Amino acid sequence: MKLALDPYMIRDVPLVDLPSTVADLGYEYIELSPRDDFLPPYLHPRADDSLVAGLKRALAVADVELASVLPVYRWSGPGEELRRAAVQYWRRAIQIVVDLGCGVINTEFNGRPELPEESEALFWRSMEELLPILEKEGIEMRIEPHPDDFVEEAIAAIQIVRGANSPLVSYLHCAPHTFHLGASMPDIVDYAGDRLKHVHIADVFDHKASSGLRYVLNPPGTPARVHQHLDIGQGEVDWDEFFAKLGDTGFDGVMTVCVFAWEERAGESAIYNRERIESYLAKW
Repeated sequence: MKLALDPYMIRDVPLVDLPSTVADLGYEYIELSPRDDFLPPYLHPRADDSLVAGLKRALAVADVELASVLPVYRWSGPGEELRRAAVQYWRRAIQIVVDLGCGVINTEFNGRPELPEESEALFWRSMEELLPILEKEGIEMRIEPHPDDFVEEAIAAIQIVRGANSPLVSYLHCAPHTFHLGASMPDIVDYAGDRLKHVHIADVFDHKASSGLRYVLNPPGTPARVHQHLDIGQGEVDWDEFFAKLGDTGFDGVMTVCVFAWEERAGESAIYNRERIESYLAKW
């Protein structure tokens, strides 16, 4: 298993200094999430070949590996124009991942929850163009359902992943989305089976608790979604259940710390969560 850090909270660190910074925090793997100077969300990649080569050298010097790269594009719309642009961005992003020697991309479904059929049609149109490229390059794609995407619940996401009919496409389980996923974590893991390749680690509060009044949103009925990416133990995820279930199934994929709530103590948070995960792994 690979324990990685999503370095979003330290994104102000220059890209070529990022591997050594992550190594100093005790991690051997990075999940490279969107950065404005590299793969910005929803926009064309900003990295040229020189920057990619510099990052690759820095990874080798720091003895740190890329466990995965996380681009986020509007490949499920809304609209055909944005979808076509997203596929163009994807093509360049995949080439960057290949040049970095990384074999894994993870991403989100995107699209719009109020337009599920239209978004899914655009998703499959994009997948039809991208899957042959992934197969040619041997790149795995791991997809997570996300609040406010056209797919928000885990079981539906796993069904779509299976619909891709490719061993390169799998499911990513995101713990901070626990209370949006529509099923219990053990049931999701059982349903996913060997399609579960990747998990994101951060804590979160149950927004549905206290009769749905834990978070009062105005105006009433707003479709806004709410969740957090907190340190382990600051929310309501049952971590003993979580790690016990992964242990029972022999999970051997990527486990990424993706806490976003504490930029003012980003290093301390990264070390704390790594140590908590290591203790849970030893226990379960």
